[in-house]
Amino acid sequence: MGKGCITVTKYFLFLFNLLFFIFGALIMGFGLWVLFDNQSFIAVLQESSDTVKVASYILIGVGSLSMAMGFFGCIGAIYEIRCLLGLYFTCLLLILIAQVTAGVLIYFQTEPLKYEMSNIIRGMITNYTGQNRTTEHAWDFVQRTMKCCGWTGPGNWSENLSIKNSSKNLYSCSCRNESLAGTDMQEVGLCEHMSKELPVYETGCITNVEKWLMDNCGVILGMCVGVAVVELLGMILSMCLCKSVVQEDYTKVPKY
Repeated sequence: MGKGCITVTKYFLFLFNLLFFIFGALIMGFGLWVLFDNQSFIAVLQESSDTVKVASYILIGVGSLSMAMGFFGCIGAIYEIRCLLGLYFTCLLLILIAQVTAGVLIYFQTEPLKYEMSNIIRGMITNYTGQNRTTEHAWDFVQRTMKCCGWTGPGNWSENLSIKNSSKNLYSCSCRNESLAGTDMQEVGLCEHMSKELPVYETGCITNVEKWLMDNCGVILGMCVGVAVVELLGMILSMCLCKSVVQEDYTKVPKY
């Protein structure tokens, strides 16, 4: 009976470590997406804010470490190696503490992050030329797909240096409202209109962007909660298996 329980615990631990490995791969993949994405709102923030880059590196690091721990946990569970199981438990505990600490810090830094984000967008709009293929084209993509104009409204574009210094009626091409009559639509750059009544969206992007960020935060939070649950179960099972292993048999470990 006791031997059967050990076997069940061993294979359950193997299963949880497999899930842990998969969750780690998802977190690392998300971090890589944040780091290399150039067609969403993240790209706008990334070039001007070190916070986003640091966050992406943290996600990649945590994901990689989670994958490594899942792999070693699988080996420790299948071959019943106490030292690996103990190391696995310790590393899981450290990762869990780090995740909780990071979550608390992010929660209490929400307002400063919003303020920084607002300054980044306003600065980008002020210096917009349409030539920067990273941040500016990413912002054009945001305005075009979210059907909005400016950060708080189209009035933000009146601070643009090129529009200020021009005698023509210029506006951001990606702000173009398809339902209004006007010239042919362009995806990037500044467009000219014959009258001062510009054919642009009247709503700012702040609401849509915050909703987009909250939706993505929900995905991240869901993955982190899933990983935390797997971590706790893995810690419990690893300790149960570690206590049940009386003597280690290293002859069962394959040699390469």
